[in-house]
Amino acid sequence: MIFSKSFYTTSLNSYYTFYLISRFDLSIETAQIYLFAFLASVAVGTLIGGPVGDRIGRKAVIWVSIVGVLPFTLVLPYANLFWTGILTVVIGMTLASASSAIIVYALELVPGRIGMVAGLFFGLSFGMAGIGAAVLGRVADATSIATVYQLCAFLPAIGLLTALLPDLGRPKPIAAPKLRPAG
Repeated sequence: MIFSKSFYTTSLNSYYTFYLISRFDLSIETAQIYLFAFLASVAVGTLIGGPVGDRIGRKAVIWVSIVGVLPFTLVLPYANLFWTGILTVVIGMTLASASSAIIVYALELVPGRIGMVAGLFFGLSFGMAGIGAAVLGRVADATSIATVYQLCAFLPAIGLLTALLPDLGRPKPIAAPKLRPAG
């Protein structure tokens, strides 16, 4: 799941501007506005994903965010400019909503190993993104930037593996600590 999420996200982070310029003949400035909209949607999705995961469960958020984005990623390479902008905002927000849910889910699987799990997931995410940028750049050079987006459209299908994750149940509400009055 981290592989598909990191590779797809890096395809947009690294090559979206070039894709827009190549496909729609946009100026650099205009393409960067679309990139900003995508990156802003990622920030919003990350903020929304945590509380939603607390409410409905982390596995559900992971499932919806990675598999639920598949129809949008499959349509993106064939959309016009207007829908490309809309789709990338939806994709960014939806994919990013899984970030906190994936980490907290892993922490629940391996309790007491917070540093190891957090380090592993952040390291793996950044490492996969770096490898993804290099691999996708190579594919773009060998074929075209449009081919990169046609191939990447299928990456969220890997999220179907979410069905194999153990069900940890719905998260229990966290009780606020009881404060004792001073004195």
